[in-house]
Amino acid sequence: MKKTLMAMGLLGTAAAVTTPAEAASVSRAPFGQMPDGAAVEAITLTNASGMQARIISYGAALQSLLVPDRHEELADVTLGYPTMAGYLAKGEFFGATVGRVANRIAGGKFTLDGKVYQTPLNDGPNALHGGSKGFDKVNWKVVEVKDGPTASVTLRYVSPHLDQGYPGQLTVTATYTLDEQNVLGVDYRATTDRPTVINLSNHAYWNLAGEGSPEGAMGHILTIPAEHFTPVNATLIPTGEFRPVAGTIFDFRRPTRIGKRVRTSEEQILFGKGYDHNWVVARDLSREPRLLARVEEPKSGRVMHVFSNQPGIQFYSGNFLDGTIVGKSGRLYRQGDAIVLEPQMFPDTPNQPAFGSVRLNPGQTYRNTIQFRFSTVGR
Repeated sequence: MKKTLMAMGLLGTAAAVTTPAEAASVSRAPFGQMPDGAAVEAITLTNASGMQARIISYGAALQSLLVPDRHEELADVTLGYPTMAGYLAKGEFFGATVGRVANRIAGGKFTLDGKVYQTPLNDGPNALHGGSKGFDKVNWKVVEVKDGPTASVTLRYVSPHLDQGYPGQLTVTATYTLDEQNVLGVDYRATTDRPTVINLSNHAYWNLAGEGSPEGAMGHILTIPAEHFTPVNATLIPTGEFRPVAGTIFDFRRPTRIGKRVRTSEEQILFGKGYDHNWVVARDLSREPRLLARVEEPKSGRVMHVFSNQPGIQFYSGNFLDGTIVGKSGRLYRQGDAIVLEPQMFPDTPNQPAFGSVRLNPGQTYRNTIQFRFSTVGR
């Protein structure tokens, strides 16, 4: 099935040429088992131009994403494992839904309505991505699949009161969609029965050259339309400062090759062994998704725009991929082989009022709407 992809600017998208008979489709298949024998499912969304997203119920994770290049050749652009064994042995958050609170909480501790809550410390002295058994390590329930112009799957997880130390029973849904414009959507929603904190995101590792490509992701060209970032201390907790990016290696307002400035003695880079920071695109939530980042891979021509209603985006340059993981291609994943772009509220927000609020009350609905818009550019 042919597709015409248009070269695009910072805000453009590519249009798919299809016939009326062509439509996105959904298929379901077993993917493996949990240690207790529960079945893990794989749901595959395919559009008329051949783009294909596979989501697994374990971690409500994006397990693979086939995307065409400028010559309409497909490649899997996300890191991951071919079987459940890898995810259970060393998950690394590949493609996963992370929460209840994505990113880091200092000391794993926060106060809500005068009560102190303690979550597991799974990142040195801090909590990361919800704790030692966050949403990435549970088997979600598939509650709905849909064919049609936009294929979709909705997964649900009910997190009990004091799960990983967080208050409130939280009911969460993750809906993945794939349309004929090559837009992969991830829509997170949640409700609670008592006040709690929440900050969900998706932790896909991207290599637009293909996850088995030997070039890695340091040649990708990145744009982040943010004038500030949040510097961190030695354990990667934000200091509370909103630091201007102007004149620093954190200035991605113009398209910049990622690897150009990542090897440096800059203290912030040494703390994270590369980029592992939050960029401040805005200070508040938006009603509609807005542009948070653009990534281009020159060789293939693939381009990805990241949109979300969230104000921040965590850019992580794959610093802790250490050559001990064998991925879907049979290759070892090494430092810099992929990047992560997580739309979210700012790290450690429960402890830093100046960052805003991640509080969710009964009767409210939390929502993080993410769009990964794919296209190509010519030589």
